[in-house]
Parts: sequence; C-alpha cells; structure tokens
Amino acid sequence: MASNATFRVEGDTLHLAGVLDRDAVTELWPQLTRGLSPLRQLDLQTVERIDSAGLALLSEVAARLHTQGGGGITGTPAGLHELCAAYRLSPSLDFNASSAGS
Repeated sequence: MASNATFRVEGDTLHLAGVLDRDAVTELWPQLTRGLSPLRQLDLQTVERIDSAGLALLSEVAARLHTQGGGGITGTPAGLHELCAAYRLSPSLDFNASSAGS
C-alpha cells in the first residue's frame, strides 16, 4: 500500500506531512536517514498521525538533529504523546532514563 507521507526541506527545517506509519517509514527511511547534515529543526505540524514505526523514524531523525546541535520539534501528531509514554521518550524524542524504572 502506498503511503501519503511526504517531506520537504526548507532552510534548516525538515517538514513532514501525512500519516507516518509502517508504509511511510518503508518509503521515507532511506531518504531521511542520509544527508540530513544541514538540518536543525523537525516540523510535524502537518503529520496527521503516527504509529510505532513512525515513532522509530522520528526518533532516529531527532537523534541525528541533536548530534548536529539542533533538535527543535514543532507539532504534535495524533498518537505521539501515547507512543512517547509507552516507549519512555521525552517530548524531544530522547530516551527518558529516569522513568525507565517506574
């Protein structure tokens, strides 16, 4: 099944749109996990919803942005808070070790 997820780069911001599910991740992962060097921001304002595969993609992209001194995230797609809580990720998509033992 084809995904409706898209991305574009504008300045130092990666803009994602559509549904970030397993189908989208399969299509987007190869493109987004290489060549993100100039990026510092992640815009999720037009992402409709995500599943656990989408969260994995976002976490990887956020980690790469953090290593480049960026990592600002705007937008909260449906499902993001619940998945972050389930996987013990902070709002910046970092692993929140302090809650891992609770």
